[in-house]
Amino acid sequence: MSPELKPGIRYRFQYTVPDDKTVPNLYPEFAEFREMPEVFATGFMIGLIEGACQLAIKPYLDWPREQSLGTHVNFSHLAATPPGLTVTVDCEVIAVDGRRVTFRATAHDGHDLISEGTHERVVIDAARFAERVSRKKPPPERVGQ
Repeated sequence: MSPELKPGIRYRFQYTVPDDKTVPNLYPEFAEFREMPEVFATGFMIGLIEGACQLAIKPYLDWPREQSLGTHVNFSHLAATPPGLTVTVDCEVIAVDGRRVTFRATAHDGHDLISEGTHERVVIDAARFAERVSRKKPPPERVGQ
């Protein structure tokens, strides 16, 4: 992690909302979601903001050995966004505490502020993280027993 990773880093990301990022497409296993309006889903919006924050700090990491994972999100969802509109995410690093990086972010769809809040990410060593996760995986089932 570069010592240049510090508060004040800003990043802007733009994304045009496609039809498949609407509420009916979020967990299609839930019939209730499939019956809801075709607007940008909160779950996809949070992922978009997380992605923009990750891109903001990627130049300051030894990528791909070092990566960052989201550990906390605190975002409002203030307005509905239909597919076809472009969402602009603006994020800024507001604190760096060891491996923990905190962001303030907003998202706007060209008509309305659709989200604002904070996000926290932790810088990880990808190999060490993968090793820890692999210990949690259940053993493969044996066929023929």
